[in-house]
Amino acid sequence: MNSPDLAAARFNMLLNQVRAWDVSDERVLDLLAQMPREDFVPAAYRNLAYADLMLPIGHEQVMLAPKIEGRFLQALNLQATDVVLEVGAGTGYMAALMARLAAFVTTVDVFAELVEAAAVRLADAGIRNVRVETGNAAGGWPDYGLYDAIMISASVPVLPQAFLSSLKPGGRLAAIVGRRPAMQAVLITRRGPADWHQQVLFETDAPPLLHAQTPAAFEF
Repeated sequence: MNSPDLAAARFNMLLNQVRAWDVSDERVLDLLAQMPREDFVPAAYRNLAYADLMLPIGHEQVMLAPKIEGRFLQALNLQATDVVLEVGAGTGYMAALMARLAAFVTTVDVFAELVEAAAVRLADAGIRNVRVETGNAAGGWPDYGLYDAIMISASVPVLPQAFLSSLKPGGRLAAIVGRRPAMQAVLITRRGPADWHQQVLFETDAPPLLHAQTPAAFEF
C-alpha cells in the first residue's frame, strides 16, 4: 500500500460498504483487502478507489462500486478449477479478483484502449491466468467452449440465450438486468441441459453494455 490514507480507505470500504452489504465470505473479504484497487482505477480517480461510487473509466463506461463487486464475487462462488468469462473488461480489476479465485479468466471488451490498459495493469500485478481480448461479446463469446462462471460487468436489458447456453451444468452467471430506473442484479445457475434458476441479489443501476441486444426475455 503506497498511502496510509488509501489503507484507511480500504479498511473502511470493507467494513462500511462490503460487509454492510451482506458480504461475509472470508475468501472474498481477504481478497478485497489484499488487492490494491487503486492500481486499477484511472489515475485521475486514484484517491476515490475505495469510495462507494461507480467510477468513470472512459467511453461512457464505469467501474462498478466495491460493494457490488463484492456481492457478485460472493454470489459466483468461484472455485480453483473454474474457467470464467467476463464481458466488459473495464480496468481489469474484476478479472484480477476472479483470477485469484479461479483457474483461468477470459475478459473481453469492445474498446481496444481499455483492453490494452487492462492487460498492462494485470501484468503489473503479476496476474498471468487472464486472457484479455478485444471484441464484441454482447451476444456471447463461445470461442473457448463452456464456462463455469460468466460475469457481465455492465447492464443488459435482458439476458441473451447465448450466455445461458454457454454455462456448464452447475455454472453460474452474474449480471445486471433491466432498463433504467428498474434494474436487478441477478445470479443464474444452470441446473440441467434446459434448466436455469434465477436468484435476484439486489436492485441497482448501471450503464448498458455496448451493443447489447434486446431479444425476447428468457422465461425462467
